[in-house]
Amino acid sequence: MYKVGITGGIGSGKSFVCALLADYGVAVYDSDAEAKRLMECNAELRDALQEAFGNECYTESGLNRAYLASRVFGDEEQLQRLNSIVHPAVRADFAAWAERQSAPYVVLESAILFESGFDGEVDATLAVVAPLEERIRRTMERDNSDRETVMRRIGHQLSDDELHRLSDRTIVNIRREYLESDVEQLHKMYLYESRR
Repeated sequence: MYKVGITGGIGSGKSFVCALLADYGVAVYDSDAEAKRLMECNAELRDALQEAFGNECYTESGLNRAYLASRVFGDEEQLQRLNSIVHPAVRADFAAWAERQSAPYVVLESAILFESGFDGEVDATLAVVAPLEERIRRTMERDNSDRETVMRRIGHQLSDDELHRLSDRTIVNIRREYLESDVEQLHKMYLYESRR
């Protein structure tokens, strides 16, 4: 199964690119959503998180996100510890999921494709980039947040230049009609590559 990893900073439009590819019948694995699902329902992962961060990680209603976030926020060592527990579970889940798909290729959507090492799980990588002011505007509208909060989040991510350097291909998301045309061409390229 041919696998494409798609990444991009907050507000870049990577989820929209993935949605456009899904319209062509491509299966998309949202690593962020799947990580949350696994943290809720995977017993081994649950045990490992409780062992590492305490039983307070879970309440009767499930994962205690606020508690876990408070344990790792601003603490690089604890964040690495969390990632070292969660990422292998996501990696294994993605591999099993990809094997079950019947599309010519699949997409792994990940905001931290390179930071997590997930780029090693795919055959091709694509960065979705957009002008900074456009990203800020989109994120403020989508999340109903202020500029300072959005800028702080952007500051914790790889820059567009870095994503461009690391990725096999880069797509610039400025206007929807251009993006739809670009994604159509990308889909054709990935179809071709998946058959080689």
